[in-house]
Amino acid sequence: MEAGTPPVSLGPAGQGLVTRRTVVRRLIGVALAAAVVPGAALVGRAFRHPHDDLKDAAGGDFEETYRGRHIRGTRGQGSMTPAHIGQRSGRWDVTVDGRPLHLMRRADGSYLSMVDHYQSYPTPLAAARGAVDELGDQMLRRRAL
Repeated sequence: MEAGTPPVSLGPAGQGLVTRRTVVRRLIGVALAAAVVPGAALVGRAFRHPHDDLKDAAGGDFEETYRGRHIRGTRGQGSMTPAHIGQRSGRWDVTVDGRPLHLMRRADGSYLSMVDHYQSYPTPLAAARGAVDELGDQMLRRRAL
C-alpha cells in the first residue's frame, strides 16, 4: 500500500472500515490471551498443600492440623467375612476435631464430602480440607440424625 491509500472495507455495509492497525491490535489481543490462559490455569495448582503429593503417593493414613482443626483419616476395614478379614476397603474414616466426616468416592476416583458436596477433590485429605474451609467456625455433628 502506498502512503495515501485509503483503508479497505472488509465487512458488510454499515460496519465501518478495517485498517491494518485494527487487524494488528486484534491479533495482539488474541496472542496475549493465548499466552495468559495457560498461566492462569497453573494458579490453581499453587493452592495445593505441599504434602498432598507425598500422602497421595503413599496412600496411607493421615493426621494433621489444618486451619486450627485436627483432621485424621484412616482407611476403613473391609467386610468381616473370613475371606476378607484384614483387607482394607476403599472406604475412609475421616474425622474433623474427633467428629465424623462422611466422604463418598465418585466413579472417577475423586471424593466429595457431605459438607461441600458440590466440589470433588482428588484425595480424602483434600476433601477434608475443603470441608474445613466450608465449615468456618461451625462444628460437625457428633452423629447423623
